[in-house]
Amino acid sequence: MKKIGILFGQENTFPQAFIDRVNEKAPADIRAEFVRIDQVEQHVAPNYAVIIDRISQDVPFYRAYLKNAALMGTAVINNPFWWSADEKFFNNALAVRLGVPVPKTLLLPSKERPADTSERSFRNLNMMDWDAAFAHIGFPAYMKPHSGGGWKSVYKVNSPDEFFRAYNETGQLVMLFQENVEFTDYFRCYCIGGTEVLIMPYEPRNEPHLRYATEMKTTGEAGEKLLATMKDYVLKLNAGLGYDFNTVEFAVRDGIPIAIDFGNPAPDADINSVGEKNFEWVVEAAANMAIARAIAQKSGEDNLTWGTFVHPHRAKAGETHFTVGDTPPAPKKPAASKAAAKPAAAKPAAAKPATQKAAAPKAAAKKPAAKKAE
Repeated sequence: MKKIGILFGQENTFPQAFIDRVNEKAPADIRAEFVRIDQVEQHVAPNYAVIIDRISQDVPFYRAYLKNAALMGTAVINNPFWWSADEKFFNNALAVRLGVPVPKTLLLPSKERPADTSERSFRNLNMMDWDAAFAHIGFPAYMKPHSGGGWKSVYKVNSPDEFFRAYNETGQLVMLFQENVEFTDYFRCYCIGGTEVLIMPYEPRNEPHLRYATEMKTTGEAGEKLLATMKDYVLKLNAGLGYDFNTVEFAVRDGIPIAIDFGNPAPDADINSVGEKNFEWVVEAAANMAIARAIAQKSGEDNLTWGTFVHPHRAKAGETHFTVGDTPPAPKKPAASKAAAKPAAAKPAAAKPATQKAAAPKAAAKKPAAKKAE
């Protein structure tokens, strides 16, 4: 029997609906349940083939549990190692690399020095040229933490004075300074399993329970083109980042979808906010993905999904690739000679110029062949 578990916090509607849907659809040898955690010991596998993680971003104990589970072969959704390293500034940089438009963004040093540092810790850091930063980003603009979510510590600033007042409140947070995008359409797009995409009109300026109560304004051929472009961008971003369960938000300016927020690996899935139709899609897609991952899961192997920027391919359950380098031969001990016994007659070796590279040993010059784990 393979078990699929869901690890969750305060949400109510999605976890039970997910469990019920998996148990309706799955083969007889696959069952779903709420994750139960008792004693957690290193290198001891939990009794789950798949775990859907909806809460570890807020509970460090759960994050450590999930990493150990992944090591033992559990397919954790989303990858707990990448999520631990994920942050918005890198995500934006990767989006540019992938050809997805994002707002102009600068990374700001924290207003206050981190604990246990002093001025001497920042001798590599030049003073910010604030005038140049303001000219590049413009006003109005947004300032938000480079890592985090939930609209915490997010400021909209309209002038340098407002910027500095907000910046003075940020303490040790590392912040982003980002251009404002005036949009005609806004969308939130679910991506599940790296293949299934749901594009939802969204109004972030509404109260939370009314944000999905809006309609797409771009119509006709332009609307069809916009939807196709957003789907392409969503798939590129999730393949690059390696997320199995994520949302991407786009603000549309002059017909161009600009990715605003795309690191939401425990996105809102409550029926009371996303609406019944969207909720049904999320439950069905998540159940199908979890069942497929459970069928493919192999104990003791890497069953995680990794982004293409980490691996040259999107990892599939049960496949682990690694490379073993050749071991260079040990250097031979020089034989004793009569010349060596006379230090005065020996000449030092000529020093090579600093720009000249030493020849690599022949054994190290061979490119190691990739091997599959057996």
